[in-house]
Amino acid sequence: MMNFYMTPGSCSTGIHILLEELEQIFSAHIVNLPAGDNQKPEFLAINPKGTIPVLVTDDGLVLTEFQAIAWWLALQFPKAKLLPESNNDKAQALDLMSYIVGTMHLQGFTRIFTTERYMQRESDREAVEAQGRIIVKKGFAYISQQLDKTKGYLFEQFSVTDAALFYVEFWAKRIDLPMPESCHKHLQLMQQRPVVQRVLAEEGYRI
Repeated sequence: MMNFYMTPGSCSTGIHILLEELEQIFSAHIVNLPAGDNQKPEFLAINPKGTIPVLVTDDGLVLTEFQAIAWWLALQFPKAKLLPESNNDKAQALDLMSYIVGTMHLQGFTRIFTTERYMQRESDREAVEAQGRIIVKKGFAYISQQLDKTKGYLFEQFSVTDAALFYVEFWAKRIDLPMPESCHKHLQLMQQRPVVQRVLAEEGYRI
């Protein structure tokens, strides 16, 4: 059985969605980040980075990055078609997913949610948060260009990249951060998926 380490409402929600979409049996373990569970010895023994999400596969492989987990799931269960068909589209899917996670989340939203990490003094707070909002705004503008082409999911059908985009859209919605109309429509489309509804309910959220 796969073991999945997650924090409700975090980036791990995207992986949670993918696991449920695959209808695979897995054991979910809640990591309370505010309480510091990610720095406890028992968790660091699994993931020395102290980050989530973490997926431990049936054969003991430990994956600790969103993109790696999503990619492994797509390759391990090809019948689910979690990646586009052509190699060009697969590469673009990885490109978009890396941008969403690496730039919008790790450079943008972290400045909004964990502003103090980037501050040298209290007077920096406003500027740091504003910088985060600029990064996220530019990110959504870039992503919307792809959504404007497809008029739905990022590619012809639901893929791993949509799971990544969903969690940053979900964050933006919850803090009233402006998004292009195509991103609002993508968020609504994702929320119509029964699996997404179930995952959000399991994590304690209402649509």
